Order: sequence, then structure tokens, then C-alpha cells
Amino acid sequence: MSDRHVVRGMIALPVLAGLGVLLFWGLSGLPPFGNYHGQYGHLINTIALPQRHTTNAVTAVVFDYRGFDTLGEEFILFAAVIGVVMLLREESSEGRSRPDEVTSDQLRLIGALAVGAIFVVGLWLIAFGFVTPGGGFQGGVVIAGAVLLVYLTQGHRPWRRFATEHALDPFEGLGVGTYVAVGLGAAIAGAPFLHNFLGPGKAGTLVSGGSMPFLNWGTAIEVAAANLVLYTEFLQHYLEPLGPKERG
Repeated sequence: MSDRHVVRGMIALPVLAGLGVLLFWGLSGLPPFGNYHGQYGHLINTIALPQRHTTNAVTAVVFDYRGFDTLGEEFILFAAVIGVVMLLREESSEGRSRPDEVTSDQLRLIGALAVGAIFVVGLWLIAFGFVTPGGGFQGGVVIAGAVLLVYLTQGHRPWRRFATEHALDPFEGLGVGTYVAVGLGAAIAGAPFLHNFLGPGKAGTLVSGGSMPFLNWGTAIEVAAANLVLYTEFLQHYLEPLGPKERG
């Protein structure tokens, strides 16, 4: 271990200890489990369906009632991924060996079936996020996990076909840009930023929520791409470093 890593560890320990104390202090003041006194939740459960035609009140809050907060969360994720990527790219990966490829035919077959099934589940979580529990955040994570399963069950080479920096970076920007574009489109039309310009839609269907599904799918693309960028960087620098020719 280099001196730089030792210094980092010495700085991190007191910071983590302080955060742990603050976390314990905050949790100790919480009411007992199941003892709910918030009126906000009761209010949202009452008005979400008649106002926004969404049976999933949480998604109505995320993409409508507090849609601007969600925009901030997307940019936080976007900036965090950029920061992690910049830090990892400074690390040297020379001298580390790449793990062996997957050689089990049974594992490859089961993995291929699992990738397809999990990917469909991710799409279902995104599409039906206004009808049942789910949404762009949850579905995006599931889709990223399905693509990561390609590496775990098929090996490095098939993984690199799906997860390359040049392919993922535009999708990450597209997800954030879609959210902003929907908000600016409403503002250009003379409505408030992120106004639901398509109306509430039809409850219980894929078009419930009006224009909110556009925000939902943009979030899904951003979350999936951001997680895959992180997976790619970690695998590239810590598990399977590539040579200069392979990075392109």
C-alpha cells in the first residue's frame, strides 16, 4: 500500500466516524416503527388519483408534485458519476491480471435466459411505474443489473459489446437532457417549468400521468447509463484492466 493510500485512510477514518455518530444520533430520534404522524402522505394518497390519474402516488410526487427536486437528483447522479470516473481514470492499472473467461456452458445458458428475463422486468418497472410500484429509478437499476449479468455469466468480451464508454456516455446525457427538454418545452409553451402539458392521462394505463412518462423514461435512461458507466470503470481498473488498444 502506497503512502498516498495511507494518508487517504487516515483522513477518511475520522470523517466516517463523525458521519456514523450523526447517523446514529438522527436514527435515535425517530419514532417507533409503524408510528406514522405525517399528514403529507395522507394528503397525496387523497389527491394523486383524481388530480394526476396515477394509482402510484409516489411516482406522482417524484415526477409532478416535486418534479423539480427530481431534476436536481438527476444532476447530482450525473455529477457524481463524472467525479468517480475522473478519480478512477487517474489510477494506474498496470500489472493486474484479467480474470479467466466463463467456460461453463450451463452458466452461459442460464445467464443468457436470466439477462433477458431481468431486462424485461426492468422495462416493466419503468413502463408501469404510474400504475404499480416501480418507476424510472428502480427500472433503470434493474436494467443496468441485467447488462452487468452479461459480464458475470458470459465473460469479458460479450460485456464489452454492451458496455463501452463511447456508447454509454451519450445515453447518460440523453437521460438528463430529456428531463430538461420536457421542462423547457412547457416553459416555451407559456406554462410553468415541468408543467404537465399533456394532461393527466387515463388512470390504470401506460399513458396515465400525461407528460410525466417522458420524465420517467428519461430518468430510467440516465440511471441505467450512469450505473453501467460506473460498472465499466470499476471492472476496467480493478478487475480486468485493458491495454491501450482495447480501451478504444
